[in-house]
Amino acid sequence: MQDEFDYVVIGGGVAGCIVASRLSEDPGVTVCLLEAGPPDTNPFIHIPAGFMKVRFDERFIWPFESEPEASTKNRRILETQGRVLGGGSSINGMLYNRGQPEDFDLWAERGNAGWSYADVLPYFKRTERRIGPGDDAVRGRSGRVPVTDVVWPDQLCKAFFAAARAAGLPLNPDYNAGIQDGVSYFQCIVENGKRRNMARSYLARVTRPRTLDVRTGAHAQSVLFDGRRAVGVTYAHAKERGRSHTIRVRREVIISAGALNTPKLLQCSGIGPASSLRDIGVAVVQDLPVGANLRNHYVVPVVVKTKGVTTINELSRGPRLAEQVSRWMLGKPSIIGLPAAVVSFFGRSDPSLPRPDFQGMFAPASLKRSQFGLLDSFPGATIGIRQHRPDSHGVVRARSSDAFDAPIIRPNYLSAEQDCRVVVSALKFARSLFRSEDMGRYVLDEEMPGNAVRTDDEILDYARGFGGSSYHLIGTARMGPRTDPTTVVDDHLRVHGTEGLRVIDASIMPTMPSANTMAATMMVAEKGADLIRGRSIG
Repeated sequence: MQDEFDYVVIGGGVAGCIVASRLSEDPGVTVCLLEAGPPDTNPFIHIPAGFMKVRFDERFIWPFESEPEASTKNRRILETQGRVLGGGSSINGMLYNRGQPEDFDLWAERGNAGWSYADVLPYFKRTERRIGPGDDAVRGRSGRVPVTDVVWPDQLCKAFFAAARAAGLPLNPDYNAGIQDGVSYFQCIVENGKRRNMARSYLARVTRPRTLDVRTGAHAQSVLFDGRRAVGVTYAHAKERGRSHTIRVRREVIISAGALNTPKLLQCSGIGPASSLRDIGVAVVQDLPVGANLRNHYVVPVVVKTKGVTTINELSRGPRLAEQVSRWMLGKPSIIGLPAAVVSFFGRSDPSLPRPDFQGMFAPASLKRSQFGLLDSFPGATIGIRQHRPDSHGVVRARSSDAFDAPIIRPNYLSAEQDCRVVVSALKFARSLFRSEDMGRYVLDEEMPGNAVRTDDEILDYARGFGGSSYHLIGTARMGPRTDPTTVVDDHLRVHGTEGLRVIDASIMPTMPSANTMAATMMVAEKGADLIRGRSIG
């Protein structure tokens, strides 16, 4: 097994697959991609409805949990991350949402040259192969990742569209074209009834396979340094934790392990807050605020029992499920080919705001409260709401110097007063949609939060007790100029004060995009690979 490469990419998730694939395109360059999880060979990974099974299957995830916090009723909240080739793109809900142009303009305003919306739009376009309507000035048609529209025009979805429009939300033909306002079917990374993860979209299309060595089951333990220059990586297999393997690096180490594992690995390697590193017995290579600025979308559900209409809950059982499988195999619309939600809407918690500050996700289905991945036995529907740009932020810390130990995660959800106000407003709007004339005829009862929850204080208390992670974790290796004491990497994604070390994943995002984070992570990876290669889109 080769022990030396030009580049080592740590983490075979969304960003890692893209970066490794792009770097391997250069003749004479050798790349090693390390992924702690298995290959993406399980069939449920590639069946869209299979996300209900793989998202909580410990063969394919990091089963991380947050620490108990008063702001969320001292619960441990699941913060699972992908641990399989393709990472989050192999286990997530497949929803595609870029965010708002202002999100990226803010990145540039924070001192990150080359990261404005105008700068990153070509990379969004490069990643996608938009199948369906869209303005070619802002949408890509020849990228590696198919982006399609959800097709599920059932009775309940039609009623939901009518309710949303009656509430003042316009019909939006393309929320990824620059303006989010309104209601529309979701766009998703599903083609011909199958998920298209980054392993299939990028790694499977490597044209020079001899230049890329993909090692699965390889858990990175630390980055090796000669002074402040990264010169190698140690890794081990889970079944042989006492035996480490070393890879030497001629050019660069790229960490793409995600917003929880990236800061943990950096800290275990001596890059992080000096006091925290000393607490776990790690020698300080560079004192940086690694692990700070953790942000996520906190999602809160509104669930109703329905009547007079068939929901996905009933279609997922018995003969009806067999019929849905048959339809899927014939290439017809089926619950087997659906992503995590069907309809998306964007709203403002205050009408005076210049742009939407929350998102709602509707599905004609509902999940059991205490059994992950199982649908309710009664007919049901759900609206999940989440604030776009939360002020609440937390921290990730390595628990010990052992990279196999789960990190300490403190997200501090709903600790900021503004976040509480937005979430309460969004929940009230979601409940009003279910109680509208168009939807109300199909609603038997409100299951969550329930009719007894009425006042703003009661709604907030419900949100604290029943909200959860959207798995959109970002910011723990924040991008920005060295003069900004909150940052870890520069606008070329190089770790401050080091050589030969970069971070390319959602960790570098300085602020939260107003969206699911996969699309933005894809963009970061494409741009990051160009930065390494000294290229740009012209």
